[in-house]
Amino acid sequence: MTLPVAILAGGLATRLGDVARATPKSLVDVGGRPFAVRQLELLCRHGIDDVVFCLGHLGEQVQAAIGDGSTFGLRVRYSCDGERLLGTGGALRKAAALLGPAFLVLYGDSYLECDYQAVIAAFAARGRDGLMTVLRNDGRWDRSNVLYKDGCIVRYDKARATPDMRHIDYGLGAAHKSVFEALPCGIAIDLAAIYERLASEGKLAAFEVFHRFYEIGSSLGIQELEAKLLGQAKE
Repeated sequence: MTLPVAILAGGLATRLGDVARATPKSLVDVGGRPFAVRQLELLCRHGIDDVVFCLGHLGEQVQAAIGDGSTFGLRVRYSCDGERLLGTGGALRKAAALLGPAFLVLYGDSYLECDYQAVIAAFAARGRDGLMTVLRNDGRWDRSNVLYKDGCIVRYDKARATPDMRHIDYGLGAAHKSVFEALPCGIAIDLAAIYERLASEGKLAAFEVFHRFYEIGSSLGIQELEAKLLGQAKE
């Protein structure tokens, strides 16, 4: 069993400054190749064969560069916000018709070497509306925002972290389409708010991972990922 993956790639990438002013974050150069290419190749290695990019800012460049995905051995489709950015949750609401009954959700700046098939299996087995992958962080890579206990997400809050939060949202989730179909169309909504609600209602399962995440949301993040990929190439 596999699931399609929605890649949230519609943001303005303001933290990257001039690097992403005329180039969407998904196409930022990482070690000589566009980041989206590296993402797709990673997903293909993990058995993913269907991807929907949720696009906004400069999204037409992503479509032109990636095409239908056949070059990477998978199918790629696109859902575009339009004139008004819809936020991560609103973008998923708009893309829901393309994604089927359930799907994975991946942030467009995240490079995650985890067991995607194990995440899919855990989501199916736990029977919740959504699932979030979490990493024991202890404030190391970013501010911890998840209270994870006995295999469950007790609380998730990006804005109001508390000292007992030791884990962080790893960047990969899963959800049933019904979660998003219940939302109004064309309204800007943050995925974090949806996760917070699901967690508060006991409807957000957890899958713990144990290897750090990489991201290209900052210049430092790009440098760290490039160093990692260069190290792999030398092995």
